Amino acid sequence: MGNTLVAYFSASGVTAKLAKTLANTVGGDLYEIRPAVPYTNADLDWMNQQSRSTLEMKDRASRPEIAAPVENMKQYDVVFVGFPIWWYEAPRIVQTFLESYDLAGKTIVPFATSGSSGMGKTADILKNSCPGANVLPGNRMSASASAGELSAWIESMGL
Repeated sequence: MGNTLVAYFSASGVTAKLAKTLANTVGGDLYEIRPAVPYTNADLDWMNQQSRSTLEMKDRASRPEIAAPVENMKQYDVVFVGFPIWWYEAPRIVQTFLESYDLAGKTIVPFATSGSSGMGKTADILKNSCPGANVLPGNRMSASASAGELSAWIESMGL
């Protein structure tokens, strides 16, 4: 599979659990997409129309700042990008992450956690953030997915 990075954004720790299992399964490096200004519980209150997360998701141009970049992104051929589903798509910080690098020629594999929402048009939206990359459709999974389940998913994509 070449050099592999498993990058993830996790507001509550759910996606982090899945990302760690995935990184162990593929033997890849792990990178947390951390916001420069951490989210508070109030920021994540999707029921509040004025919460930070709601305002970011309503604004398609919003790009929350990331705390620290990936060192030497050029070394990776495959980048798994994990996140919780917010409003049927990836949180805006995931677009910040993808737009921060030249990912042309790399394979980008989205993966998500969600209580009930599917991937929606997430892959199509993310393609615009990484021109020239091969963005695969991705998959929504349980945070407790086993290494065997992840291996079967990766194999089904031909990776």
